[in-house]
Amino acid sequence: MTTIEQSYNLAFVFPGQGSQAVGMLGTLAAANPLVKQTFEQASDTLGFDLWNLVANGPDTDLNQTHNTQPAMLAAGVAVWRAWCEKTDIKPAWMAGHSLGEYTALVCSGALGYEDAIRLVAERGRLMQEAVPAGEGAMAAILGLEDHQVVNTCAEVANGEIVAAANFNAPGQVVIAGETAAVERAMEALKALGAKRALKLPVSVPSHCALMEAASDKLNEMLQGLNVEMPNSTLIHNADVKSHGSPEVIRYALKEQLFKPVRWVESVKFMHEQGVTAFVECGPGKVLVGLNKRIAPDAAHYTLYDPETIDNVVEQLRG
Repeated sequence: MTTIEQSYNLAFVFPGQGSQAVGMLGTLAAANPLVKQTFEQASDTLGFDLWNLVANGPDTDLNQTHNTQPAMLAAGVAVWRAWCEKTDIKPAWMAGHSLGEYTALVCSGALGYEDAIRLVAERGRLMQEAVPAGEGAMAAILGLEDHQVVNTCAEVANGEIVAAANFNAPGQVVIAGETAAVERAMEALKALGAKRALKLPVSVPSHCALMEAASDKLNEMLQGLNVEMPNSTLIHNADVKSHGSPEVIRYALKEQLFKPVRWVESVKFMHEQGVTAFVECGPGKVLVGLNKRIAPDAAHYTLYDPETIDNVVEQLRG
């Protein structure tokens, strides 16, 4: 099988918040100067040492969303650059989970890296400002059908905001909204038979209507953003479509902030279009775990250090 043929059935997917960890990419950074160079670019843009935060913590600072977002973007781009240095195999398909969609846009050539770093740091600040601490929450619901979660949230809302925010895998939905409404939904979903209803350690209830005001402010930045056409088919979270104009890409990013991440549909769609290998490009293994459940007959790989890069090149070259 030739490299070009392989690329048609290859998708790269990029993780979002929740995959960050102090010390991430340490092994790759020790082996490849591209990693620190990529973070230095981000540090120059942000005005503080992002690599020092990633390498040394503390995790309480790394986990603040206005830091997490540029850190995860830089990490994904660094791994992508290391991949491109190693091989000419390129994916025909890309997608990213939530914040990871911005990483996918950079790696596909649609967004400039420094522009994206500035944008996601501001996105994090806008999200944090949109909901005062303690007033919003997110929870993972395991073991129910999507429609059960959606309907129950609507039933218990009582004029407050609670809704499905991430459709992550079969039987795994994350809900978001106002804290009291999320807690009501958790109790109702447990009564309905959920295996688990677990509140997530996040400070911002993303991908729900509480983010609409932040989305409007983000849109002001997006309108001034230079967007090119991606050189891979890039599937967006909000509508499970690829888009053929910069204007629609900007709109998809605006909508993404307050609409659910339709991850199951995105992976299924790429798989149905002929993707047989999914590579998670960036720290952690969150997406590989989800993707294996969505498309169990595809091949799934992680990519984050020299060993995994060599392994994936070898596997794809067959």
